[in-house]
Amino acid sequence: MTIRRGIPPLLVLLALTGCTTDEPPSVQVGDVIRAPVTEVVEAPATIGARASATLRSPAQGTIAKLYVREGDHVRKGRLLAKIRSPQAQDQLEQARQASKTAKPASFATNVALPSFDTRAFDRKVAVHFARARKEAKKVKDVQTRRQLLNAIDLAQAQHRAQTQALASITARLNRSISGILSGVTSGLSTSMASLQAASKSQAKIAVKAAKSTVDSLTIKAPFSGVVTLGRASGGGASGGVGSLLSQLPGGGQLPSVPSAGSSSGSPVATGVPVSAGDPILTVTDVSELTLDADVDETDVLLVEKGAKAAVELDAVPGATYTAAVTGIGVTPMAGTTGGVSYPVRLTLGPGAFDDGSKAPTPKPGMSAVTRLTVRESPSAVSAPASAIVSSGRESVVWAIRNGVTERRVVKLGAQGDAVVEVLSGLSVGERIVVKGADSVRQGQRLP
Repeated sequence: MTIRRGIPPLLVLLALTGCTTDEPPSVQVGDVIRAPVTEVVEAPATIGARASATLRSPAQGTIAKLYVREGDHVRKGRLLAKIRSPQAQDQLEQARQASKTAKPASFATNVALPSFDTRAFDRKVAVHFARARKEAKKVKDVQTRRQLLNAIDLAQAQHRAQTQALASITARLNRSISGILSGVTSGLSTSMASLQAASKSQAKIAVKAAKSTVDSLTIKAPFSGVVTLGRASGGGASGGVGSLLSQLPGGGQLPSVPSAGSSSGSPVATGVPVSAGDPILTVTDVSELTLDADVDETDVLLVEKGAKAAVELDAVPGATYTAAVTGIGVTPMAGTTGGVSYPVRLTLGPGAFDDGSKAPTPKPGMSAVTRLTVRESPSAVSAPASAIVSSGRESVVWAIRNGVTERRVVKLGAQGDAVVEVLSGLSVGERIVVKGADSVRQGQRLP
């Protein structure tokens, strides 16, 4: 739970008057004065870095060369390690070969029926017609001879017409077949062309992914920071997430995310085998430290961007650091007491000890307590917090007029631990009950 703490001004404490022996010992009165009131919200927090990235092995292999040591400060783009992976090299070569063998498909669409060759048959028929005409000419009767020759001429003309009709039918059939085949093969050719284009595109993607994996075998710093070496699982071929990842096209470069590394396995060093996904090292940018505070739901609406804060660390007793709110989250987190809290991000400034000497720079992950200044009134109409009595949703103060108590409903502003700001209901100089207010009744006479 978040705790509010205030800054009790000495002026209010010194202004408490009217503590006479004539008053009941459990009741004290004092004057309403002007004094500074500051409302503070306490929240647990954790020190964080500006950025952190864990760089992992993209494929199974061995560490060919390690160029840094634990705790080294590196700049962006510096070579950190190289991994030797014959498996990744083989995948790249296979992808390139598959890309080269992809060829477009073609189809033969010229189909035609064979034409009927009737020339030999026509020659035989012509011979028979010639013989028949010769025999008909031998007939003595003129009328009969003429009729025979006319019949032969008619038969010969019919034969020629049938031959021409057969050729015409064959031509029409060929045109119909060609049209049908053209429609069928056109759609088939389009489909095959699309499949071929997709296959070629996939081959290019496979080459690109495999090349990306090979390129990732050379590990460089994504930004400037401090190096922390990881631990390798040993590079075995057993199952698990690493084995499955290595079977993806190109091996797949894992995303660089903060990670504490593996607690088991071999320390990363030259010659150590690694599996796909093993953390090789982590680069942490400590150029700017942040604070992640968990503010209770009852207080988070008071926190504004830019609010100042004082920070104390368990690791640096006696030191106080400055901080400022840079962002307020909206995703709730379950609290230990049943409520919820919200994340508040702050930038951490320099720190100093009580004697003014400079405090050391914290490290990411250290725990802290953040005291956020959420409301501040430098010259407020103020009253001791002990004078406020809660009555349902109302805040009540017992004022004293002509020696008699009078119930006043007041509106509060900034609320410190010992002093609160009164926005309405009281005026400077009025006398109020500051101790034992819960035992006072309306109209009670007090000196």
